[in-house]
Parts: sequence; structure tokens; C-alpha cells
Amino acid sequence: MDRATGEPVRRYEHDHPGAMLHVDVKKLGNIPDGGGWRFVGRTRGDRNRAATPGKPRNAHHNPKMGHAFVHTVIDDHSRVAYAEVHDDETAVTATGVLRRAVAWFAARGITTERVLSDNGAPYRSHLWHDTCLELAIRHTRTRPYRPQTNGKIERFHRTLADGWGYARCYTSEAERRAALPGWLHEYNHHRPHTACGNKPPVTRLTNLSGQYS
Repeated sequence: MDRATGEPVRRYEHDHPGAMLHVDVKKLGNIPDGGGWRFVGRTRGDRNRAATPGKPRNAHHNPKMGHAFVHTVIDDHSRVAYAEVHDDETAVTATGVLRRAVAWFAARGITTERVLSDNGAPYRSHLWHDTCLELAIRHTRTRPYRPQTNGKIERFHRTLADGWGYARCYTSEAERRAALPGWLHEYNHHRPHTACGNKPPVTRLTNLSGQYS
């Protein structure tokens, strides 16, 4: 049951790859050099933050580590995922990710027809609208305050955080970001997915050669 409405949850899945791509941004705190508090503890984590070079300071002279914005794109039918890490979630960055994601999926035989986003500022921008028109993609947005409408990507974000974002003690933000492509390959090509009959998402791309490479 949907806890917000008390109505039965109606699950759906588009019948072919590219019929819908889900897009969103996952925000993570940057990791200080030496490791973050989740693995090294609060005291050591605070020391690592203070020792990380090149960071601005707040009013209390404490370093501001900033955030990593993981722009994610999921194919509704196959659950194949594409992601990039950036330092912001502006419309310019979001549309750049969309262009590269569409090209990435096209190289795997997927023609993007529609994209679903939340109501975040990048997805309400004129730039996003114009980019979708240029790419011949229909854009729709979720209902306000109903993140479950984009539930597939919300679930992917939990898997992303557990499997990559906080999976181990990274000694720097650069190390964590460098690990993302390898984790995505594992997710797409080797990790069983319950929605795919406990097979990897890439197995649903029937015209893709070398699926398990």
C-alpha cells in the first residue's frame, strides 16, 4: 500500500529499452583526504577535514568539504544505469549528462523516447526543455512531493550508496569518484537484479554483443 494515499501500489514497466529513462541526482558529502568519519570515527574524521587542502572555510573557520552530485540515468525496462559525478546540479551540467547518456544508450542499440524527472530546478529550466526538443525526447515530471513516482531511480540510489558511495574506506574524494565506472560495470553486467529475473540488467539488451565482458 502507498503510505501517503492508502491506495494499492501500481507497479509498471515499459515494454522495451528506451521507452523511458529515469533521471535524478544523488547528493553525497565529499570525502576528506585520509578518510571520512563513517570509517575512521568523528575525531579522526574532523582532523582529516581540517587537513584537506584547498577547501574554503565557514564562519567558524572549519573547512567546507562540499558535495558530490551523482547524476544518474536508468532505463526503465532493462534497469541499465548510467552515471556521472559532478560538483554541481545546474541545468548546464544536467543537460550535458543527458546528452552523453542518450549517446551512451544509443551506442548500445537503445533509442531514447521519453525521460522522467522530478521537479528540481535543472529539469524545469528552458535549457533542459530545449535540449529534450533537440534530442526528440518527450519530458515528463513526477507529481510534486511524490518521489515514489520515480521509485526505480530512488531504489537505485540506495544500491549506489551501499555498493559504491559508502562501500569502503576511501582515502580521498578522488579515489571514490575513480571507483564509480568499475562499480557501474559490475552493476550493469554482473550483478543479479530481481526485476530482471535475477540476471544482470544488460541481459535485457538482446541486441548487445559482448554482454558479460
